[in-house]
Amino acid sequence: MTGADPGEVLLSAEGLVAGYLPGVDILRGASLTLRAGELVGIIGPNGAGKSTLIKTLFGLVPVREGSVQLNGEDITSLSAHELVERGVGYVPQTRNVFPSLTIEENLQMGVFTIPNEFEERFEIVTDLFPLLKERRKERAGLLSGGQRQMVAMGRALMPDPSVLLLDEPSAGLSPVNQDEVFARIDRVKQAGVSVVMVEQNARKCLLIADTAFVLDQGRNAHSGTGRELLDDPAVIELYLGTLAREL
Repeated sequence: MTGADPGEVLLSAEGLVAGYLPGVDILRGASLTLRAGELVGIIGPNGAGKSTLIKTLFGLVPVREGSVQLNGEDITSLSAHELVERGVGYVPQTRNVFPSLTIEENLQMGVFTIPNEFEERFEIVTDLFPLLKERRKERAGLLSGGQRQMVAMGRALMPDPSVLLLDEPSAGLSPVNQDEVFARIDRVKQAGVSVVMVEQNARKCLLIADTAFVLDQGRNAHSGTGRELLDDPAVIELYLGTLAREL
């Protein structure tokens, strides 16, 4: 996998104001920093703007104020396909696989502009997700929710991104499948891909996050390491509740 020098700022967003409708701002000054080798978690209450932030980073929601930089280059106005070319992968929360295609065909879609690299990338990606190789000829629509999530992440990794953006990867999954998906995400990070993850399961997100940001009403409310936020009384009271006390 592609990787910058550990600790180097890879992706940064400053003062983002963005929304889907004219005059309606979902993000109201949100910021984040992703360093090479990190997993950054984004948590917060429903409606805080978490998914909007991920979509804005990937060029799917227009930026009204603020900026996004990748490796020091301004990418604020770039489209999604241009960001993929620059090494940014994205896995949406829903409809993230082609159900009528096989696992192998889904992964081929990840490198459709560079088809001669398929075999090499397939071996690398399926080393992270062995199930995808074992069941490569099965249709994605027949897989469980957790397995489809692995297909979606695998496809996003096929072009060899340096940054992977994940929108609610555990949504709708059973606790067992959630654990498996989180374990795979951590392995993706260990393989050299830096990750930004929006997650509804705040406790599990913070357990694997190097750095985390709490969004509330479109703004940064708290930030710190995952462990710091797990132990922060204000974060526990407002965003984690009794889950944090089970640690």
